Amino acid sequence: MTETRKPLLATLLGEATWPPPVWLMRQAGRFLPEFRALREKAGFLTRCMTPDMAVDITLQPVRRFGMDGAILFSDILILPWAMGQSLDFVAGRGPVLEPVRSLADMERLDPGRVAQAVQPVMETLKRLRAIVDGPEPIGPAQPGQVTLIGFAGAPFTVACYMVEGHGSREFEETRRLAYTDPEFFNRLIDLLTTSTADMLCAQIEAGAEAVMLFDSWSGLLPPSQFRQHVIEPARRITEIINTRHPGVPVIGFPRLAGIMAVEYGQRTGVNALALDTGADMKTLAEKLPATLVLQGNLDPIRVLAGGEGMRQEARAIRDAMKGRPHVFNLGHGVIPTTPPEHVGDLIKTIRAV
Repeated sequence: MTETRKPLLATLLGEATWPPPVWLMRQAGRFLPEFRALREKAGFLTRCMTPDMAVDITLQPVRRFGMDGAILFSDILILPWAMGQSLDFVAGRGPVLEPVRSLADMERLDPGRVAQAVQPVMETLKRLRAIVDGPEPIGPAQPGQVTLIGFAGAPFTVACYMVEGHGSREFEETRRLAYTDPEFFNRLIDLLTTSTADMLCAQIEAGAEAVMLFDSWSGLLPPSQFRQHVIEPARRITEIINTRHPGVPVIGFPRLAGIMAVEYGQRTGVNALALDTGADMKTLAEKLPATLVLQGNLDPIRVLAGGEGMRQEARAIRDAMKGRPHVFNLGHGVIPTTPPEHVGDLIKTIRAV
């Protein structure tokens, strides 16, 4: 049991709070008109690396909806960019990087550059922590109620973009190299594991009260590779965080993991397991320790559709988890075309008990 007054942090530390705390992946995004207004003023990387903008964007959904969590506005590819890999965000294409596909390519990366390169991100976190712990309410959120969340991409998912050089549905080249050049791929995963742990620890030192590890493409892997490239790196990262910052909760999100999510929850040591849309939370809950916090997992398309169907399904997920630590969230990020009033309706539904 924890002494914190913050509902989300208390839940992540193992307290079964009711109603459950709620925040949404991609809650600071294109569905908000205030976000779109800022997008017109600066490119994506500029927004991530300008503390004034990043603070404002992070707090937009809190001001509007009173979310229990404020997640840092940044990107999972900030880490390879900080190590020296070229990165551009192209309209209609998404991220474009110069591919890293060999040991020679990898040697051009410099993890020693990261701490200095991400100083603006750490400044953003310092400012955010001062605000969430300050005496003033943030929109409908009362003082001292909002938990600040840091995050990073998990090694396999970040490696997918680094190797492929762009987004993909299958990441064939990345997965092929994992089989045909395991020395290179294992060294890349090792580099990313250490660097990700260091960056998350730096985020905690800058003010993050919890951190989340996004493994968006983990479900592409067969079980043997999942254990090697998803579970083991997450276990090592969590172990490093627990050693350096005991008591700071870690949320793991192995998206599309299916039944492997159970093994992930059992073996990585994460405090909370975020489940995607396809997971049956009640069934998985029966296979997992009662002390493991579950997060999720309403279909984002349900929120896009809105209405009574959304409310019914949201209540069903919420009520099924009553009695165990649960953070209400989506199974993936808010869809950009979602009407903001649907999100507001969802938050009211979760809190109406």
